Amino acid sequence: MSPQTPVENAVVERLRGNWSRRAAVKKADPDWAGLFDPDKHDYPDALIPFGRHPIYRALSDEQRHRIRAAAWIAFNKNVMDVEQHVVNPGFALLARDVFDTGMGDSLAVAVTQAMVDEQYHTLMHLQASALTRQERGLALADRDLPAPTTVRRLRAELAAADSERDAALIGLAYTTVAEISITSYLALIEDGPEIQPVNRATVALHERDEHCHASIAGEMAVVVYAALSERDRAFFQDALDRAMDAFSANDMTTWERILDLEDVPDRDRMLREVAADATREPLLQDYSGIEKLRRSLAAC
Repeated sequence: MSPQTPVENAVVERLRGNWSRRAAVKKADPDWAGLFDPDKHDYPDALIPFGRHPIYRALSDEQRHRIRAAAWIAFNKNVMDVEQHVVNPGFALLARDVFDTGMGDSLAVAVTQAMVDEQYHTLMHLQASALTRQERGLALADRDLPAPTTVRRLRAELAAADSERDAALIGLAYTTVAEISITSYLALIEDGPEIQPVNRATVALHERDEHCHASIAGEMAVVVYAALSERDRAFFQDALDRAMDAFSANDMTTWERILDLEDVPDRDRMLREVAADATREPLLQDYSGIEKLRRSLAAC
């Protein structure tokens, strides 16, 4: 029997070919510790949901510095959890070709390269948190913080899936949304000269890789979608919607935990008032990447 012609993709093949030149994992590490500036904010107040609330503004400079540092550690944990529990499992599904697309070696190598990148990104953010703990004298451990909304919702959906096939489609949807949207999430930290230089450098280096990953994830989603039945296509589209909602949700559980650990006075009232603020918008509002993917899927 002659072998089936493998499915390939020009965009993914190009990214596979230039991986050794572009990937952060293939380059020398910056001097992370040398970039640390104790006078800079570890996290922007504009991203703290209660950053303008009078209770927060009335706290001492020292306590607000600790909350910002804890927020940066939580940001890193969120990124690491999404990489480890959402993205890499989804890429692993693609690498094993569980959707029977007939994927060739070139696509499998590109997806596996992306998985290596994600492991390095996890290391980068782990080191960034470790440096913050050391420089700020914080004992806050990752295990002290809850899993992010995206991870919690994915786990719930996988547990409730009716079949392995449905679970795989759910996992792919969450991976696709995470990889296409994470650049917008990382870019939240980059702007602002008042922000810690090492933190800005960490997310900037990570973001450069993720622009390539967004292309890989989008192209691979199209490859898979083209091979799906009408029922599976509709199921995948619905899962994309739920994944987008999870990724852009305003999750207060981590903030509640940080304020509890800091024993901030009147924190419950502050959180209630922030939650009731009708003018508060989702953390992420740029869905252009997903909208572009929708157009590509519609053309299949």
